[in-house]
Amino acid sequence: MLDFRIDTFLSVVKWMNFTKAAEELCITQPAVSQHIKYLETAYQTKFFSYEGKKLRLTKAGQVFYETVSVMQQDAQRLKEMMHQTQPTTHLKFGATLTIGEYILPQKIEQLLKNYPNAKITMLVENTTMLLEKLTQGALDFVVLEGNFPKQEYDYTKYSQEKYICVASANYPFQRPIQKIEDLIVEPLIVREKGSGTRDIFERNLANDNLQLKDFKQVLEVGNIQAIKQLVQQQVGLTTIYEVAVREELASGNMQVVPLNDLKEMHDFYLVWRKNSVFSEDYRKLAEMIR
Repeated sequence: MLDFRIDTFLSVVKWMNFTKAAEELCITQPAVSQHIKYLETAYQTKFFSYEGKKLRLTKAGQVFYETVSVMQQDAQRLKEMMHQTQPTTHLKFGATLTIGEYILPQKIEQLLKNYPNAKITMLVENTTMLLEKLTQGALDFVVLEGNFPKQEYDYTKYSQEKYICVASANYPFQRPIQKIEDLIVEPLIVREKGSGTRDIFERNLANDNLQLKDFKQVLEVGNIQAIKQLVQQQVGLTTIYEVAVREELASGNMQVVPLNDLKEMHDFYLVWRKNSVFSEDYRKLAEMIR
């Protein structure tokens, strides 16, 4: 069991305000100050400092936060396990749109075979939102298709998928297409900011000294099904993981646009909080649903 003053520390970090932390915890502001002072004395360091009127974490405070927030999340999961009267578990995880719509649904059956009494909560969101939820402790792990700060999390490779450019079967190209730069005269359909799919495309652009603003027209759409519809209606081209358009390619409604400078193979990862005591469980789970 974690020291109850850890909850006070985490609440102060959440709000960066002693008064709001006191309101959330239903204690007085002096009590909040006492709890923080106790922890700072115990660890012989300062966790907070003021920049003008704004409360900030010190470097030591940031290290302490990263450590105890993982410990709290693990402790909560352990508490849930101890209170269960039968061998059940609640798996709370997230997945990016491509994975959540086109890969994991086929794996849920296998997950339920291994956890027959499990309660499963799956959040489908973009990479940025999922990492935020993971850091907050709202999710146990996430499965990502995009780039993420690997030094801040523990992870294991989940799969490798092909990333391609597609157009409708009869798309009227303005000129021959061989590389990314040739696409700039065509309308381009991209995912919203924070999406792993978009981040990967922008990194490919950067390798060719290009940006989205260099394109004739850019449409930003946050839904994969809508993007596929727009592509088939010849509104524009898009880059997407092959797994999301296999049916359209097989039926002949879409075509692959070969680009010799587009990095095609990308790794997907199962990601969890760094130094979690359940790390081995997450590695086994990744194998189970691979």
